Amino acid sequence: MKKSTTRVTIIILIGIIGIVSYYTYLSNRSKEEQQEATLSAVQLVLSKDLEKDYPPTPREVIKYYNEILDCFYNEEATKEEIEDLGNKARELYDDELVANNELGTYQMALRSEVEDFKKNNRKILRFAPASSINVEEFTEDGYSFARILCGYTITEDGVNFSSDQVYLLRKDANKRWKIYGWKPSSEVNPEQKEQ
Repeated sequence: MKKSTTRVTIIILIGIIGIVSYYTYLSNRSKEEQQEATLSAVQLVLSKDLEKDYPPTPREVIKYYNEILDCFYNEEATKEEIEDLGNKARELYDDELVANNELGTYQMALRSEVEDFKKNNRKILRFAPASSINVEEFTEDGYSFARILCGYTITEDGVNFSSDQVYLLRKDANKRWKIYGWKPSSEVNPEQKEQ
């Protein structure tokens, strides 16, 4: 009798420990989900670890870059968050683009541009990178490049207007697409758009 009582006691204890463990797991998971839900848009964008989770395609790079732009121009961000967002954007830039934009000068110009954007009551309402099938890839001087058009709808003092940018990306030594540069689509000649 004592053996069966001991077994029953052990089974009951294991069951209680299992129930308590499962309850603790669910409680912690709920807290983590609540914490994620309370992150601001800026914090969410800044939380992306580009070393571990770099966007795999030119379109995804531009999509994430536009999420950063959205935080610059549409969200309330502190001076430190603007700097952090600027650093995050630089992680998407090609080495040559980074080298041509000294960090201090870049950060100062960025703060000025963000202030000007907000002072003029501008907001980016929508951005739309071209679909993946409309990304133009080509090789030049031994490098792989990709060209992608991104459309923007911007409002200024209640008036909406559209703007299109053509982004040029170059694949780096780690096979990551990096932003090499951009310009308004009106400045890109037709042969480049079709390439």
